[in-house]
This record gives sequence, C-alpha cells and structure tokens, in this order.
Amino acid sequence: MAAHAQHRASATRHRPMLVGAATAALAVGVIGASAGETHIASVQAVAPSPPPGAVALQNAFVQALQRAQPSVVEISTTTGLGSGVIYDARGDVVTNAHVVAGAQSFTVLRSNGTKTTARLIGQYVPDDLAVLRMANTAGIRPASFADSSKLRPGDLVLAIGSPLGLSGSATDGIVSSTGRTVAESTGVALSDLIQTSAAINPGNSGGALVNLVGAVVGIPTLAATNQESGTEAAGLGFAIPSRTVTLIAPQLIANGKVTTAGRAAIGISGQTVYNSTSGSGGVYVSAVTPDGPAARAGVRPGDVITAIGNTPVNSFEDLVMALAKLHPGQKVNLSYLRAGTTKVTTTVVLGDLARM
Repeated sequence: MAAHAQHRASATRHRPMLVGAATAALAVGVIGASAGETHIASVQAVAPSPPPGAVALQNAFVQALQRAQPSVVEISTTTGLGSGVIYDARGDVVTNAHVVAGAQSFTVLRSNGTKTTARLIGQYVPDDLAVLRMANTAGIRPASFADSSKLRPGDLVLAIGSPLGLSGSATDGIVSSTGRTVAESTGVALSDLIQTSAAINPGNSGGALVNLVGAVVGIPTLAATNQESGTEAAGLGFAIPSRTVTLIAPQLIANGKVTTAGRAAIGISGQTVYNSTSGSGGVYVSAVTPDGPAARAGVRPGDVITAIGNTPVNSFEDLVMALAKLHPGQKVNLSYLRAGTTKVTTTVVLGDLARM
C-alpha cells in the first residue's frame, strides 16, 4: 500500500496540467513552468492581523488584570466563601458585610497561593461593607482606588473575584448606570450603586470592579434577581462605589465603627402596618431617637408615617428606599397620621444614619 501511494504521488508530479495558467496561479500558484513540467507551490493561509484598536483594547485588559489581581483575595469563612480587596499595607482587606456575617474565623487566600488567617476589624451593614486584617502581610500589594464619581455609562470594567471558589476569575462588561438604589434580601437598601453588565456570580461578593488601568471603582455586592423565576438576571449586577468604600473603610480601620455614613435617616424604629379600611399602608413608629430628626419635627411613638418628600410610604421598605435616595442635611416634608385619623405634615431635617 505504501509503495502504491508513492507511485501515485510520483505520477502526479509528472502529469501534464490541463488547467488555465491564470486559474492555476490564482488557486495555488505556478512556478517553473517549462517543457511541459509544472511545479506546484503549496500556499499557507495567512491569518489577518487584528485591527490596532482591538490589540490596544486587549492589551489594556491584560494589563488591568496584571495590576489588579494581586490585590484581590479569596475569603473563606465558617459560613461561606467570598472575595476581598487589599486596602492598605497593614493588611486590611475590605469586603462585604454579608461575606463575614455570622462567621467566627476567616482565611484569606492571596493570588500567589499564600494563605493566612484574618480577624474582623469592623463592619457597617447599611452599606454592606466590612474590614478584615490579615495576620501575614509579607509581600502584599494594596489596590489603587479610582474616583467612582467619574464613571460614565458605557465605561468598560472588569469584575475580579472568586466565583464558585475559582480565585482570580474575571468577567468583563460595561457600566450600565450609576446612582442606583437596590434593596438586598437582608432588608438593607444600598444607595448610589454602580450597575454593570460584568457577570457577578456567587463568590464574587467583596471583590473588585476595576477600570482599564486596574484601579478599583467599586466592590461587587449582588446580582439582580428575576422576580418571576427567582433566578439571577444575566448582565444585571451591582457594585458599591469606591467613594463609599473610601469613606467607610478608614472609619472602620480607625475606630471599628462608622460615625459618618453620608446616608440619610430620620431616627425612628418602626414596622409596616396596613389599613384594611382605606386599603393603604404606612410605617407605625414604635420608637423615636431622642433629639433626632423625627423627634425634633414632632413625631411621636404611635404615629404612622405615610409619605416622605414626594414619595408615598406604604411599607417600611418604602421608607428605607426613599431615605437611601436622600442626603443628610436635606429638608423634606414628612406626612404621618396621629391617632389613626389626623393627618399631619411637617418639615424634617434629615440626619446621618451612622449617628441614629
């Protein structure tokens, strides 16, 4: 069989070509055609070069990951798995409060494979942020933080973390919007969030959302949920902006608590009530912070808040979401019912949530 194949190859080499010269040249190239002998030169397809812009973008992604990945860690706790960002040279790691919630011990896995224990420095649940401190800080590289207020819809970003335990994983997307207010399943309303199409999966929480120079612009915290199916909605993720992180983290590091959050509050405790007669709801005030905004505006326990500003309040979640869009120091109208029937509207000067 081998000899037969060799014979056919040899015969083919000396067989006269019956194809037009132009066609042959176009198809495979003809060289050295003389005295009835034709030699065929093999031609290899040459892949086209990518456009310079595409190469530049690819290089930007590569360089951004090289800069940012050493500053992103995996956090294992007694209750689950998450991610974190090395904040400073002392080994402080910023992450989500829900990553550390209820945990008694913490193990940090760095990008170089080094593991170390960590302890909780502090957490601030209203902004879903927490700080751990690593025991071993040899060779750590703190992240650089950019100003999230300069983000624009359409800006390219990368989400880096440990989804499903795959440390150092990255997804890409754009900034879809800024200034979003979203309620977490814990009942906390997060304000001023970055919405991104970069995929955020379980384990990404607490990691880094970075720009194309590898600087942190946000901390991925949750993915949107399809209310009909209960599944995560693709391309709808949210991150805490870096300007919130750089406000809250230094306070936790210095004092273990937050005294200035930049989050509006009126200083009440309450719960949702529903009036079956009127078909409307509100927030029943069970307690009022002494000398707080609500107390100074004349609100008393037993009152039912029905509106704040121009926003109707039919539930406690309505009130929390409305306050998340406001700011300390703002003057807004507050409407409530006293003794179940008397409607009162007053002006309240909003306070800072961290001081309530």
